[in-house]
Order: sequence, then C-alpha cells, then structure tokens
Amino acid sequence: MAKVITLGEILVEIMRLGAGQPLDQAGEFRGPFASGAPAIFAVAAARLGLDTAFIGTAGDDAFGRMLRSTLIAEGVDTQGLQMIPNYATGAAFVAYDETGGREFVFHIRQAAAGQIDRDVIPVQIFEDVKWLHLSGSTIFINEHCRAACLRAVELARQAGGKISLDPNLRLDLMPLEESRQVLAPFLEVADLLLPTENEAHLLTGHSDTAVAARELTNNPKTIVVTKRGPQGCSIFHTAQQLDIPGFSVDEIDPTGAGDCFSAAFIAGIEAGWILEQVGRFANAAGALAVTKMGPMEGAPTQSQVEKFYE
Repeated sequence: MAKVITLGEILVEIMRLGAGQPLDQAGEFRGPFASGAPAIFAVAAARLGLDTAFIGTAGDDAFGRMLRSTLIAEGVDTQGLQMIPNYATGAAFVAYDETGGREFVFHIRQAAAGQIDRDVIPVQIFEDVKWLHLSGSTIFINEHCRAACLRAVELARQAGGKISLDPNLRLDLMPLEESRQVLAPFLEVADLLLPTENEAHLLTGHSDTAVAARELTNNPKTIVVTKRGPQGCSIFHTAQQLDIPGFSVDEIDPTGAGDCFSAAFIAGIEAGWILEQVGRFANAAGALAVTKMGPMEGAPTQSQVEKFYE
C-alpha cells in the first residue's frame, strides 16, 4: 500500500440538528463528531486502502481520547498524534441554513489543535512516504503550524515523497490577501493541487477557471484539480483539460466531502489509473461523503465507491 501522511488539526465537531438554527440562539446540538480536515482525509485514505499516518495534537481529555480511538479504529498510524496537557481539544460548532450554507465557531488557535510544533514531528514516520497531504486550514492557524507544515514538506521531499495541497481557504481564520501570501511557498512545491473552483478564482483573481488553474503553479508537471461539488471536477495537467461530471445524491452533511475527494484522487493515482478514471472515482467518493451526518461518517471504502458508479 502507498504510504500517505497528513499533518494538521484534529478536533471535535458539534452541530445543530437541522437547518435554520443559527449559533447565536439557544438550541440543541448533536455530537461530538471526530473532525478536522486533515483527520477526515486520514480516515478517508485509510478506508480506501492507503497506508495512512496522522501527525497532530489533541488535548489530554475526553475529546482527545475519543479522537485518538477513532483514528486507531480506522487503522490510521497515530504515532505522530500528541496528547498534550494544559490545552483543551479543538472544537468547531456548526450550524446550517436552508440553502446548505454553514456557520462556524472555531476553537482552534488557542486549543491543542493549534500547538503543532515542527521540532516534535517524528522523522521516522516519513520513511518510504509516497504522499504528504496538507490543508490550508492548518497553514492558516498560526506560525507554529505553518513551520510544522514546511518541516513536513522538507522531510517528505528528502524521502522522495510527493506533496498534495488542498488550499481549503478559511477567510474567517485569515483574510484573502494574507492567505495568498502564506500559501505561496506550498503552491510552489505541490505536485497535486486540489482547490474548489471558487478558491482557484479567489487565489488568482481570474474568473476563468482554466486560466486560474494554470496560474496557481509555475510547475508544468503539477496536476491541478478544481472541485465543483455536484457538477464534478476539472483536471488540468500539461496541456490537457478534463471535465469530469459529478453525481446527484441527497445531501445530508457536506462537511468532509472535499477531504474524501482528495484521498480518493491520491488513491486513484497510486492505483495507476488514467486521470479520467481517477476523477470519476474521486467524484463518487465526494458524493458518497455527503450522504451521512458527521464529518467522517460518509467516507466510503473503495468497494463502496466502485459499487456506487457501476
């Protein structure tokens, strides 16, 4: 199995029971669910058969223990997960509006999730690594997390691994112009870029998706994939553009769909498939991810994905 490492925030997600219940009003919640973009990616990758390791920090508390148990149960290597005292496990409170939009209140920067340190990354994890997957949501947290991400890139490159980046813009964590600046060194080294179509537009200032995708990187060998939700994805590689249609499903919870898509795309590449097949597989995994409540609950196995689009 190809070895995939991801580094970043792991947290609990606590969500409203239904649409139209904003966070500034009293009401009921459901949770906690294991969450955090890198952690969701790790579980999705493991379910798709990839040898997956997670590096991050959680509090030495009940939520942290639940998160660690979840990763272990999914077969994720947790030797890089630190349970640290004196910091509470990170949390996100989520509400949905009637159009499917989401409202968040994050507790990350001052929580355990924001305490990732480059000096405690276990070097041995990177032996034989094939991919390092990073999320912009980690890069935006603080300088410590950015330094840890850069150190992970260094270690992955030394081991001959490739870099995958989901820009995962979080404008409630960092303004757009600053986001562009801190993402720049990661965009330069990425072998695989996985923005949403809107993120590609925002990061480059171009409304033409093809132009935006090609301006995200100066490396002609980089594969750029713009995610378009139910409409599918577009893949840009060398002079090639592939528009892969999506799948229609009943959406229950969109959280984690992009992370499942990213994991499936890497799994497809490692399987040796042509890019059109990889894109279709990733679209199906992303579609299945939204059909269950909870960030990780909808992450499918390879057999579930293949059965879905037979």
